[in-house]
Amino acid sequence: MFAEGGCGGAGSGAGAGPGGLNHLSFDPASNGKSLQFGCAAGPRVSESPAENGSDPGKKRKRANVPPDGGRNLNLDSVPMGLPMSDPTAWTTAMNNLGMAPMGMTGQPLLPDFDPALGMMTGIPPINPMMPGLGIVPPPIPPDMPAVKEIIHCKSCTLFPPNPHLPPPATRERPPGCKTVFVGGLPENGTEQIIMEVFEQCGEVIAIRKSKKNFCHIRFAEEFMVDKALYLSGYRIRLGSSTDKKDTGRLHVDFAQARDDLYEWECKQRMLAREERHRRRLEEERFRPPSPPPVVHYSDHECSVVAEKLKDDTKFLEAIQTLLTWIERGEVNRRTANNFYSMIQSANSHIRRLVNEKAAHEKEMEEAKEKFKLALSGILVQFEQIVAVYHSASKQKAWDHFTKAQRKNINVWCKQAEEIRNIHNDELMGIRREEEMEMSDEEIEDPPEMKETEESALVSQVEALKEENDSLRWQLDAYRNEVELLKQEQGKASRDEDTTKEQQMKLLQQALQGMQKHLLKVQDEYKKRETELEKVREDKVKIETLLENLKDQQSIADEEDKERDAIDCPGNESSTSRVCACSQEKECPVEKTLSNSPVKSEREVLLVGIISTFLHVHPFGASIEYICSYLQRLDSKICTAEVEVLMTRLQNTFRQELSGVGASLEKRWKFCGFDGLKMT
Repeated sequence: MFAEGGCGGAGSGAGAGPGGLNHLSFDPASNGKSLQFGCAAGPRVSESPAENGSDPGKKRKRANVPPDGGRNLNLDSVPMGLPMSDPTAWTTAMNNLGMAPMGMTGQPLLPDFDPALGMMTGIPPINPMMPGLGIVPPPIPPDMPAVKEIIHCKSCTLFPPNPHLPPPATRERPPGCKTVFVGGLPENGTEQIIMEVFEQCGEVIAIRKSKKNFCHIRFAEEFMVDKALYLSGYRIRLGSSTDKKDTGRLHVDFAQARDDLYEWECKQRMLAREERHRRRLEEERFRPPSPPPVVHYSDHECSVVAEKLKDDTKFLEAIQTLLTWIERGEVNRRTANNFYSMIQSANSHIRRLVNEKAAHEKEMEEAKEKFKLALSGILVQFEQIVAVYHSASKQKAWDHFTKAQRKNINVWCKQAEEIRNIHNDELMGIRREEEMEMSDEEIEDPPEMKETEESALVSQVEALKEENDSLRWQLDAYRNEVELLKQEQGKASRDEDTTKEQQMKLLQQALQGMQKHLLKVQDEYKKRETELEKVREDKVKIETLLENLKDQQSIADEEDKERDAIDCPGNESSTSRVCACSQEKECPVEKTLSNSPVKSEREVLLVGIISTFLHVHPFGASIEYICSYLQRLDSKICTAEVEVLMTRLQNTFRQELSGVGASLEKRWKFCGFDGLKMT
């Protein structure tokens, strides 16, 4: 495509400015006509006989040319014959320009075309039917004759190549190519002549001419390179001279330039940045919002969180803040009381949560009951439907139905029975689950006889363990503080040395006291463990005695039954002997039973003293109070020994709980008179 201008040379030079080109005067929609160039003010110019093979006997007519000798293209010329039945040419040309290949009616010629694969990125698809669009004719297949016209410029003339020759070869197009190589220039060609020829293809930024009849031309845009390639193969002649130095054959090809590659890379990086920015915006739009940050601990924030912990609606937010503070290590000696109160407030919500769980369980049970009732009602209706089918199958009514009706009734009856059986199995499964739950609740292992002294000792041991752990943690905290003070001692000034030494002494004294207390607790722990072992041994002995007594009792009962079966009314002497024998055998059992709770004379004395003491105290007394009284008489008496003895004599002493809440206390009372009546 070349610029439109007047027939004169001035029009040719000024009409093709740096802003680009106007149309080539050809219509892609027409077929079978050659592309001719002419002037509005003069006759049309045809090809020379040597070039186009016309009749050599006829003289070639020359147009009346203005004095400057310039000739340009005219819009009134006949369009070039490029049939649209072959879309390959259009596709190649438009792909080189980065345009989506479009047909004459606007439909895409290649449905899978990707504009990003073209040479020019960022150009929207263009329809070739748009007005004002100048497109360089695409490469023409060799089997299709195409005609190129003579191009007249101000200082030179361009003659087209032989149309029967193959198209000129080109190298692979570099990315972002804006520079072309032009070879075959005349020796007398100047930069002005080169500018005059190639500025019609677009804005020329730079021309680098060599002494060896070639140059490099850099354009402003990439599509201008395709227009310059259209001139490849043309023969150039300066003026009307036929000298060899004034003629040449142009060869235009792609050139690889660093500036083009740099600009193309910059453009690709810009597009990549825009794509990353777009993806980042998409990710940020779909990213879930981050949780709000937890505030740092302060007295004001502590009071706010404490108030939130008391509110059921804000409890979850407040408990998360409390957990974060504890994990951050905000707990110290100054804030320990505040944190304890917040933990206590959190603990108060346990009852509420348990009640909520119970309410939800109740709702679930009610829903189960409703479901069971509804299922049983559905099952009753199924039973009635099945009964209807069975009654209809009897001979009294069955003979009146047709064959098709009987078949349908049989099918319906089978379907109803299957569905009824499924629902029945489901209902029975629910009832089995309920029965299993009830049986699990009812059939439990009988509670073992657990001695109260053992449970008391175990609770004491656990309390001692907890106290031991707390003392260890306090020791670790003191040691950490001592190490911090040692590290800060070297950095602080001399004025603070005295105060730090006093703090160190106080901490050391506290540490020594804690160590002594820890040793005492460990000794008590060992003593409790030994006492617990003794109690366990006593328990084992008592269990063995009880088993022996049960065996003896069972043997005696069997013998009594045998004698009763043999007994007859006339045999009085035998009955007296059996009675005597049974009394003799029952005596040692009674003796063993009576002797089993009290093992020694010392325990008998203790029972008498404790009974007297508790008789004086009708409202009962604690085990510590009783032991303090007994230890005045004998310092070797142990609390565990007294408690074990009293628990053995359940008909003589009874343990009761008195008080409410924190004042709950266990008291022992004397119940010997009531026990005497019961025995």
